[in-house]
Amino acid sequence: MNALAWIAEQRIQEAVNRGDLDALPGRGKPLALEDDSGVPEDLRMACKILRNAGYAPPEAEDRKEAASLADLLRNCTDEQEKVRQMRRLDVLMARIERARRRPVTPRSGSYYPRLVARVSVPGA
Repeated sequence: MNALAWIAEQRIQEAVNRGDLDALPGRGKPLALEDDSGVPEDLRMACKILRNAGYAPPEAEDRKEAASLADLLRNCTDEQEKVRQMRRLDVLMARIERARRRPVTPRSGSYYPRLVARVSVPGA
């Protein structure tokens, strides 16, 4: 363990001993870990920052819609509606798979200009 990690551990332990961490939100509950296995390792932190700021790439929106469609299909009783939603889900899954195979090109689509506008320093 390096010196910086040791100091951090000591300060955390001191805060625990004083009770400073007792009133934290979510105390005693399991951590809500995000599944970012589909994101390249070198882009995970940037994607997390953007996601926390309310900017998600189109692929993330497609995954969210696919999950809600799958839930809808589980509860659907009308066969015609089920077939329509299954076709829609097939299209979404194909789009997700196609996005997974292509290399990350941040300048494509409308996502890049919004990202640049969000992180640009005014007057720079």
